[in-house]
Order: sequence, then structure tokens, then C-alpha cells
Amino acid sequence: MNLLDEVLNANGDGAVAQLANQFGLSESQATTAIQNLLAGIAAGLQRNIGQGGLADLVGALQTGNHQQYVDNPATLTAEGAAAEGNNILGHILESKDVSRKIAATASTRTGIGEDVLKRMLPMVAALAMGALSKKASGQPTSSVAGASAGGGPLSMLTPLLDRNRDGSIADDLLGGLFKKG
Repeated sequence: MNLLDEVLNANGDGAVAQLANQFGLSESQATTAIQNLLAGIAAGLQRNIGQGGLADLVGALQTGNHQQYVDNPATLTAEGAAAEGNNILGHILESKDVSRKIAATASTRTGIGEDVLKRMLPMVAALAMGALSKKASGQPTSSVAGASAGGGPLSMLTPLLDRNRDGSIADDLLGGLFKKG
């Protein structure tokens, strides 16, 4: 299962319902918002990993309590959740301007207000880190049978990061150095 599916199915769709309720959206709107925001987060992860940030990502997955957001999406309303999400975004995206651009792009694509998406983005980042952390620890994040089978947390990113859809992100991350055939 890829990262998007893991986040959308976290705690039996509880994360989608939580974000919908928290931001005054329908579950359909929340799903669309998550899809669009997560695409921006994945692009940031791709850039970060491509610039040698893989060790930092693995370290972050092994520390902290990111899994709580997947296990109990109600924790997304707790004091400190937005700050933790913003810290994750700061590390991955390295700029508030990039976060703003992600929210603006998602707003254009979804019709959801940019201000709502700016507030939602840290929560989606926290959920993404939680899903990756659970994958790294070998725990299933959803109730879908076999969702955690095979691969580590980076296997969840492959479908989001594989720009040329060849099953490998190495060539995408290293500028085509490993082009096939």
C-alpha cells in the first residue's frame, strides 16, 4: 500500500473523518484535500532524499511519537500537533513559501479555501510521518488485510515519487543517472 492509501485508510478512515470534522469539510472534500497536500509533501520528501536527507528521515522515523496520529486521529486536535506538523514541514520543505505554494496549488485543484489548506497541511504532514513511522516499525496502519506486507517505509513513497512510472525512484532522484535501456 502506498503512502496516500495508508494515510487515507489510517485507523479505518478515522483520519479522514477527523480532518473533515476539524476543518468543516465533507469526507469527500477532506479526501481530495489530503490527496493534493500529500502530493506536495511527497515532492518535498523526494527533493530532501535526493539531497542526502535519507538518514535524517530514517532517524526521525525512529524517534518521536508520530504513530499516535495514525493510531488515534483525535490527537490531531491536541495542543502541539500543529507545531509538530509544522516542524516536519520545516524539515521536509525547508521553507514556509513552499508550504504556501502547496496550499495554493491544492486550493486551485480542489476549490477548498487556501486558508483551510494551510491549516490542514501540518496535520497531513503529521499523518504522513505517522504512517511512515508505523511502516518502519512493521506495524499495520490500516485495517486492510496485508497492508503492511513487504518493503519498508520507502516502499510507500515509491508510487508517489516514481515520476516516470518505471518502478524505481533511483533514476528520478539522481537525475537519470540510472536510466534503463
